Amino acid sequence: MVNIDTVYQRVLAFANKEQRGYITPQEFNLFANQAQLEIFEQYFYDLNQAARVPGNDYVYADLDDMLEEKIQVFENEDTSAVISGYTGNTTGSAIKILPDYIYRVHRVELNNINCEILKTKDFKEANHGGPLTKPSSKRPIANIRRGRMRVVGSGDSFIVPTGIFYFRRPVTVSWGYVVINEKALYDPHIQKTTNFELHPSEETELVYKILKFAGVAMQRADIMRAGQGMEMSQVQQEKQ
Repeated sequence: MVNIDTVYQRVLAFANKEQRGYITPQEFNLFANQAQLEIFEQYFYDLNQAARVPGNDYVYADLDDMLEEKIQVFENEDTSAVISGYTGNTTGSAIKILPDYIYRVHRVELNNINCEILKTKDFKEANHGGPLTKPSSKRPIANIRRGRMRVVGSGDSFIVPTGIFYFRRPVTVSWGYVVINEKALYDPHIQKTTNFELHPSEETELVYKILKFAGVAMQRADIMRAGQGMEMSQVQQEKQ
């Protein structure tokens, strides 16, 4: 977790240097959520790239292990009771619409058996194929298209899976505050305050990204270049 007030104060310190400008809490919250989402989405691209590079014997220095540590906080599972409550494609349909909080599904289960997640074309061919390719209770198949999930086991009918393993989206962050003498003061105890869910190591990159967004919004090229330059240096250092 990264404390949102720590990030805000660091961003203000950079932005206010030489009286460059002030970032309101409302602006900061918008930039903060955009920055968090960009970092989160980058994890999946980095994981794909890291899988192509041989690891090492030191867990603290292995890129793949570091990424797994950062992303595992967002991994979750919905059981059959929760899945049954998903909105159906039609009334009573076993074709379920995935909730907005699900970012990416990486495993679908039917009675503790892993469903093979197929592309739409392969899913249709398997479902209408012969005995060797047709799904069964021991070899169920699944397909996810346009946010809709279909699962087939034995028989030709769609059925509701018993488990879904997925990565959820980060919660919306918010720098909560109270206004005293026309000045916004941080209040960590009000309900509107929500910290970043990202790994503590992402604090610096959050600051740089938010600073870059603030420079664009304020039409201050100096702030934008400062944030962009520090962000690029940070990324280059991580990839060395």
